[in-house]
Amino acid sequence: MAKLTLFDRRRRRVRTALKSRAFGRPRLSVHRTGKHIYAQIIDDGLGKTIAAANSLGVKGADVDAAAKVGSDLAAAAKKAGVTSVVFDRGGFLYHGRVKALADAAREGGLEF
Repeated sequence: MAKLTLFDRRRRRVRTALKSRAFGRPRLSVHRTGKHIYAQIIDDGLGKTIAAANSLGVKGADVDAAAKVGSDLAAAAKKAGVTSVVFDRGGFLYHGRVKALADAAREGGLEF
């Protein structure tokens, strides 16, 4: 078996912990690249994406763009009838853009 990177080990650790705490709630998954940030709310039971938002239309990939993605995602989730989620940061550290997205989603009405 190939040796896992630190990122992959962190992602597996986070995902395993989420499965024990989810209790049927949808998962807010975050993906961050150098240029953009993406977030989606996934119902793992059905295997479907409920709501999604990204920073593709925004110039730059800073904390402000991440906050806008978080608030857009919260609005889309509210429209779909989702209020409570579990936060899946993947292998990304809870800092900077990931934290800004989470804070904006909480302010938008999502509970996690």
